[in-house]
Amino acid sequence: MSELEPIAELDTRYSHESATACPWSTAQELLTGAETYWLSTVRPDGRPHVTPLIGVWSGHALYFSTGASERKGRNLAANPEVVLTTGENSLSRGFDVVVEGRAERVTDEDRLNRLAAAWESKYGPQWHFDVQDGTFRHAGHVALVFEVSPRTVFGFGKHPFSQTRWRFS
Repeated sequence: MSELEPIAELDTRYSHESATACPWSTAQELLTGAETYWLSTVRPDGRPHVTPLIGVWSGHALYFSTGASERKGRNLAANPEVVLTTGENSLSRGFDVVVEGRAERVTDEDRLNRLAAAWESKYGPQWHFDVQDGTFRHAGHVALVFEVSPRTVFGFGKHPFSQTRWRFS
């Protein structure tokens, strides 16, 4: 196990007796291949906000972008704690993942260029971003890029039912 490899624990309270803890590689595969993620943030007045978005899992973090004046951008300015979810909208098949962490702004232009290439590779040329002044640029719009390094990740298996928690140090 590498220093970035999380510790996996099966929560038997929410798991079938035949279930085992899911390997981290399964969660990483889902996070890498997912087309859509759901981002949960908190408004400054404490009310929750949830929105779908696209993103890229790279290395050991999930990346997404937003305009500074968008609701999620304003929420992140006040409170960077987030939850990102993805999976299959089914009760009988698939696997769902919940990532808890802190959204940290990415401004390093070399990293942003690598991320822009990853976005385009994953989603196609309509998602081409130029990098300028520590932001993504596309069709006159400016987007801030955020990295979420997981603090805790939950995985929910459907057949058999299971709940795995991965804790990161």
